[in-house]
Amino acid sequence: MQPSSSPTHATRIVLADDHDLVRSGIKALLTQISGVTVIAEARDGHELLAAVERLQPDIVMTDISMPGMDGLSAVAKLHAQFPKLRLVILSTHDSVDLIKRAVANGACGYLTKDASPAELEQAVRNVMANGSYFSSAIASRLLQPSEPTVDEELTARQIEILCLLAQGLASKEIAFKLGLSSKTVDVHRSRMMERLGLHDVSSLTRYAIRKKLIQA
Repeated sequence: MQPSSSPTHATRIVLADDHDLVRSGIKALLTQISGVTVIAEARDGHELLAAVERLQPDIVMTDISMPGMDGLSAVAKLHAQFPKLRLVILSTHDSVDLIKRAVANGACGYLTKDASPAELEQAVRNVMANGSYFSSAIASRLLQPSEPTVDEELTARQIEILCLLAQGLASKEIAFKLGLSSKTVDVHRSRMMERLGLHDVSSLTRYAIRKKLIQA
């Protein structure tokens, strides 16, 4: 799946984003770049995989947060199936963890959606010419240590209690549900707060949402 070396070869892109207006805007910017054409669009990872298998583009540009199959999962599958395909993430998210996961899954480029049209063009050109593109801001994040996982920060029992706290249950309700004393639940809660540097249940709830332990 290598692009042709012919100078007249257009760079063929498949674009994936579940928001129609956003996708249309990105497509409009891409089609203004000389020698670039968007050959297909997808609203989720499943549509993206089908389009790539059918059309074999030069570049895939995909969002991360999509229904069904997200962008990171789609990138991993595409990289395994088409290792020479250029896979670029285009997302509102710029956390260290997500960027590192994207690269680990096979992404060769990462752009945030607040990038300028000039940077979008630069990314396409660099990916085709050199095989990768990361802005200085994204590259600096790749050098930062990854955020610890929940399992690295909390015990299994603490995670269980955290999920119930984040769902709005009181200590007595959690204690009854788990067969513990309410004092034991309070001790676990205090240790979680100390371990995470948090000071109230609302902060614990936000942590649980950020770690995707519960839905927002």
